[in-house]
Amino acid sequence: MRRRFCRPPRIQLGGPSIQPEQGRQPEETPASREARILALYLPGLATEILRVPGPVLTWHMAGNRRLVAAADAAAMALGVRPGQALADAQALAPQVAVHPDAPDLAASRLAELALWALRIAPLVAPDPPDGLLVNIAGTAHLSGGEAAMMRRAVAALARLGHAASAAVAGTAGAAMALARYGTSRCVPAGGEAAALAALPINLLRLETEVTAGLRRIGLHGIGDVLAQPRAPLVRRFGAGLALVLDRATGAVSEPFRSIRPAPERSIALDFEEPLITRTAIDMVVERLLARLCARLAEEGQGLRRLGLRAHGVDGKTQEVAIGLGLASRDPRHLARLLAPKLEMLAPGFGFDRIMLLAERVEPLGAAQSGLGEAEDERLALAALLDRVAQRLPAWRLRPRASHWPERAVERADPLAPVHLPEGWAARPRPLRLLRRPEQLEAMAVLPDAPPFRIRWRGNWVQLRAAEGPERLEPEWWRDNPGRPVRDYYRVEMPDGRRLWVCRSGGPGSARWFLHGILP
Repeated sequence: MRRRFCRPPRIQLGGPSIQPEQGRQPEETPASREARILALYLPGLATEILRVPGPVLTWHMAGNRRLVAAADAAAMALGVRPGQALADAQALAPQVAVHPDAPDLAASRLAELALWALRIAPLVAPDPPDGLLVNIAGTAHLSGGEAAMMRRAVAALARLGHAASAAVAGTAGAAMALARYGTSRCVPAGGEAAALAALPINLLRLETEVTAGLRRIGLHGIGDVLAQPRAPLVRRFGAGLALVLDRATGAVSEPFRSIRPAPERSIALDFEEPLITRTAIDMVVERLLARLCARLAEEGQGLRRLGLRAHGVDGKTQEVAIGLGLASRDPRHLARLLAPKLEMLAPGFGFDRIMLLAERVEPLGAAQSGLGEAEDERLALAALLDRVAQRLPAWRLRPRASHWPERAVERADPLAPVHLPEGWAARPRPLRLLRRPEQLEAMAVLPDAPPFRIRWRGNWVQLRAAEGPERLEPEWWRDNPGRPVRDYYRVEMPDGRRLWVCRSGGPGSARWFLHGILP
């Protein structure tokens, strides 16, 4: 079968990019005896995605136990190990920052890195949870050989903030096993079995029960398993063990399931005479919008982010973009949103090329207007918010599962549905919390009694009324042990203003803060 090589898209990690289409299957390429696989192992992916200084670890629930899921190199140097009880790890290294495990975020980052790896070779497959496989057959000579390509890939990942180890072999199983073992080498074709012989059995992609069973009978290395008669192993552990061994050594070919980059949804027009006037630019944009929306209608997609790129005759490029609250492919609505942005363009000597790019799309089915008043009002509100959002930030708050005030809400899309948890608004809360709580001094009759005087901004004030406390305990699953409790009081000033003040800590170490203004 003839291989199809597609040009890798230009993707910048962390910025807007076109997402793969929903339901689209990765391209499956049959392996050949000449296949050369570059394996990239990212041992610190689970902690690197947090973007926090080390030492740091992540934890997850295993039944009713909290276990360490991953740890960075600094935490490992202090004795923290994956699989360790979280309480033991915190007792051993209390200075290590603790964060919940985020497998979805790690999977999303691995998918982004897979798209990035298309610049190495046109066939790339993610190997969850922390690996990448790149079929470099026929492309290594472009980078000075396999060893040079491997070094460049590791250095490029380091610049992106990810430590990696790499290996090259004729099979994916052998290459990834060597990379996970930390052996950076290029195994010649046919030498996979000899290279794997000295590695431990847990580096192969076997089920945990199979690995444990092999160890119980004294087979700890891959070479030990390869030296055994195949039939008894298959009867005891199943045919899956034989298939993994044959694929790793190259005895059986393995399909390479390469990702397929998202289609580049863009449309452009070139001009012999440069465009200088705003009228001409508006006419071109109108034509491009009509053609782009027609193409999106054929695909059943709608725009969520649209970019315009204007190429000047002087070689400079100017860009503007708009975002939408709801997916749309209405050319008139898009033209109204783009109109204020076009005022930012400075044609100078003129533009000889204008391009529209669908930077973010979502599935959007056909709809008929006039059938539902509620839906028409929703679309009208979305159109209004789209126009407002081009000039001002548009977002709304939605509840989050936390009883700490600063964690109780988060920003969300203005049209996203909001569901209030039961009892979420049972107690009065300020409409706005202070970004940085102001420290106070307070006087109270008893340690747990409400204050009757506070010193705020240099002045002592006799309070008219006060009630409380409302005690909030630290969130044990998120906060470090020893974080002080908080007691909140609602107090009323002589001029009628009502404040939400907090006492942090116990008697003898308590500190008072103003956290918000009550309505």
